[in-house]
Amino acid sequence: MQSTDTRLSDQIAHTLQRLIHDRQLKPGDRLPSERTLAEQLGVSRPPVREAIRTLAGQGLLTTRRGGGTYLQTDLLNWPETRIQPLAGLLQDDIQYHYDVLEARHTLESDTAWYAAMRATQQDKDSILRCLDDMLEQQAGGNAVLTARADARLHLAIAEASHNLVLVQIMRGLFDVLLSSIEKSLGAMFQPDAHGTIDELTLQHRSLVQAILEGDAERARDTIRHHLEFVQQTIRTREDDEARRRRAHRLSSSRTLS
Repeated sequence: MQSTDTRLSDQIAHTLQRLIHDRQLKPGDRLPSERTLAEQLGVSRPPVREAIRTLAGQGLLTTRRGGGTYLQTDLLNWPETRIQPLAGLLQDDIQYHYDVLEARHTLESDTAWYAAMRATQQDKDSILRCLDDMLEQQAGGNAVLTARADARLHLAIAEASHNLVLVQIMRGLFDVLLSSIEKSLGAMFQPDAHGTIDELTLQHRSLVQAILEGDAERARDTIRHHLEFVQQTIRTREDDEARRRRAHRLSSSRTLS
């Protein structure tokens, strides 16, 4: 009996996260009471209480004795602290950045596919808002704000997949995803990179359009092409920079001799 309750409480925990997302709750907002949630979900109160206790222990919710349950942390940022060690690796070793790109290739091929198959109108509106925000930040030339808006776009697409496992993985990797995109855009936001930025814009627009039109194959192909383009562009930039450094060292040695 205990194992059944535990599995049910896990399902309820996922449902509460969806409720928080769908109602766009902010830190400090109050959730419905245990009794109300139990009635809405058609379950008894103990698994609801257990789900709340689990999410509170993970830092998403906070409970006040006699005062209800409140959202403690922004849902999008909530998992970041549990992935911090991976984010640190990105700063220390460029090869981990390529590992992240490979992982994104695997995960986002599926999230884009399912998003095209399952996105509701609300999902589509959210994706379009994220795209508009990203393009606005991109036009302003701010790589940091563009990276955050870019990451939120990819997360919105994952949300539209309505696969709770994929959504949780993408949420948990949000900080790593953000670091990866910041690294990518840092390499691309160069004085001579106008063509690269234009290509990225086209890729993002094409991805969103495929999802809006429900074309799962095109959505999956587009995200794969996008991530391959990002990886190849970064490698080319790194190779060019390495050649410049070698040429500079050779020039300096000749001057000294």
